[in-house]
Amino acid sequence: MPKLTFKTVFAWGFLGFVPLSAIADHWEWGPLAVFGLSALSILPLASWLSTATEELAVVWGPNLGGLLNATFGNATELIVAAVALRAGLTGVVKASITGSIVGNLLLVLGLAVLLGGLKYKEQTFESTVARLNASTMNLAVAAMALPSLLGFLSPQIEVSGASERIAVGTAIVALVMYALTLVFSMKTHAYLYEAAVEMEEEPDHKPSLRLWLGVLAVATLAIAYESELLVGSFEVAAKQLGLTPLFAGLIAIPIIGNAAEHATAVTVAVKNKMELAVSIAVGSSLQIALFVAPVLVLLGAAIGQPMDLSFSAPEIAVVAIAVLLVNSIASDGRSNWLEGALLLGTYSIIGVSFYFYPVAAI
Repeated sequence: MPKLTFKTVFAWGFLGFVPLSAIADHWEWGPLAVFGLSALSILPLASWLSTATEELAVVWGPNLGGLLNATFGNATELIVAAVALRAGLTGVVKASITGSIVGNLLLVLGLAVLLGGLKYKEQTFESTVARLNASTMNLAVAAMALPSLLGFLSPQIEVSGASERIAVGTAIVALVMYALTLVFSMKTHAYLYEAAVEMEEEPDHKPSLRLWLGVLAVATLAIAYESELLVGSFEVAAKQLGLTPLFAGLIAIPIIGNAAEHATAVTVAVKNKMELAVSIAVGSSLQIALFVAPVLVLLGAAIGQPMDLSFSAPEIAVVAIAVLLVNSIASDGRSNWLEGALLLGTYSIIGVSFYFYPVAAI
């Protein structure tokens, strides 16, 4: 087993919410209780899923391990969104995609830069990789903006079903681009990423393949179960809390799914490993945009719950702002606590704005 850390203590301590959520659902404690307990249950399960992925990556080596990380890095968000998509909550799914991208770029990276900067006056990281990843996010902005613009200019697109075909075509292109980024980072230009890899601590134990495959399977199934509870109680609970589905999808659900990234990015930043912190935050956003979102589009088409890529103007705007801000901060390869505060301040403004945004349903 890995050494005792805050992450492992958190993962064990919060597991008690898993049986509590099942009890709340069985004994009908109400949608609000089920929603809250299932959300708290997903937090440690996401941590176990992340830990299992990391341990298996050690067993299988850098190439296969890197592919595993690239596939399961945002498995929690994918599972929750897939369950919501099956339930027909396509608006919430699209909001969670936007929220995950913005949350990783502004909240996760902001916390890492702020807390790391409070301990170290200035921290450095490889600006080339950070700029490259952030620039690749421009593709995500284009994939969101263009279908939305076409839908605004030509309303008949929705009626004709062209929006779904555009979404599927865009999803395929995005997946191809994601595969190319993996080839770039693992093969042709792996040397650019060596600094971040070298900053990872060498394990002081030999991971058990059978154990961590079991943990991966159990955590995945448990997250799927908790996601069913979360989605099933979502609409009523959000209404009782006074939250619009847009705010809940954009802010609340991504925070639940990104808890593991929050903890890891902040931990390594405080250890002056800003290279790794930036890689986690920006890389996770990239995976959401080029892997999770396209997979959800194709999944929706397969199960009869088609999801297009037509986002609202405010959603497109916040993603564009987040990408622009991270690009500007990453340009010099240096960070300080004030830049972290700027990222968090921007995220707070987005949260306040969407909390009062007058949308009853999406």
